[in-house]
Amino acid sequence: MTTQATPEDRDKVVTKLPQQLRRELKIRAATVGIDIQDAVTEGIQAWRSADHPLEPINTARSDSFSTYVPSVLYRGFRDDCSTRGLPYNQGLAQAIRLWLDAHPLPQRTRPVTGARRVAFGNQKGGVGKTALSAGVGQALAEMGFRVCLVDFDPQGHLTKQLSHDHLPIKGDSLVKNMCGERQSDLRDLLIEIAGESFGGRLHLLPACTDGFLLDAKLVTSREIRVKETALEKALAGIEAEFDFVIVDCPPSLGYAMDNAIYYARTRDGEPEGSSGIVIPVQAEDSSADAYQLLREQIDSLCDDLEIDVHDLGFVVNLYDIRKGYVVTSSLDNWQSLGHPEVIAVVNDLKDQREAVRMKTPLLVHAPDSDQADVMRSIARRIAA
Repeated sequence: MTTQATPEDRDKVVTKLPQQLRRELKIRAATVGIDIQDAVTEGIQAWRSADHPLEPINTARSDSFSTYVPSVLYRGFRDDCSTRGLPYNQGLAQAIRLWLDAHPLPQRTRPVTGARRVAFGNQKGGVGKTALSAGVGQALAEMGFRVCLVDFDPQGHLTKQLSHDHLPIKGDSLVKNMCGERQSDLRDLLIEIAGESFGGRLHLLPACTDGFLLDAKLVTSREIRVKETALEKALAGIEAEFDFVIVDCPPSLGYAMDNAIYYARTRDGEPEGSSGIVIPVQAEDSSADAYQLLREQIDSLCDDLEIDVHDLGFVVNLYDIRKGYVVTSSLDNWQSLGHPEVIAVVNDLKDQREAVRMKTPLLVHAPDSDQADVMRSIARRIAA
């Protein structure tokens, strides 16, 4: 049970903890939906009640950690550490490990309507579709979901950022599967993305430069409605493997985007908001102009095909308040729309750029950064 203590009844806990333990605590608390201070409180309570010696925790390479716990509990805990002959930080580390062990990652049940599908789309380039697709996918994998990142942009930025090459032009690809030229099982093209916190749950479907030919191939197809449904048909064979399929869309208003929008629609029997589209934007006018074009495309497709596409929200990316009135007033405009709502603001910090440069997932390169925490926040909103 979460301890209901007012801020005045709490003392600040300041100590040092192993980096990995702090990271596990942050991710697990977010996953199960509890404040870190309440998770630590529950851990201390369990530690004080333990009727057997606990395994020591390696506290080497520790970093600063602080939170708040109820004052009475805190004083009793410190006394208990002294009585048991344990350093305070060792006792706290054991308490946190007890809480983590009592709250494992939840077992995820596959949705009966198939994997939940999220498209990150905006026809304007450079707004951060790739960074957000990758970061949110990584955060979902941390939370225990099996995630497939689909690089649907023939430029292949997502593939390159995760340190992989384009699929060879003469081999199999997503586009060939979409256009009836399949050479092998699409699952054979999937690549596991390494990361201790991903637990083998994060995979990439790489891009191929044949994606530049997709619109031309689809427009000449004689199959009814293949122009909008080809992506869904191609990915149907891998959906059973995943909880989420994240599509990094190209900066285009062509048939590729039509396919991504159709793929992210609300399917029959699927709860509203389980799937949908996230729209990355920046706090400037050209993003607003691009959104209007995308809005028209979504509405037109919904009318023509009689489908519903849920707006999961805007993410205002690369926000830098130092740029003054232009960005602050633009952010106000995005927030004033009301629907779709702004679900996150991502500050323009160096961590993402460094991760791209290092060709390393953000949540591996800088797992404790502010940008990583925002990705986790977006993932929680999408997974709710």
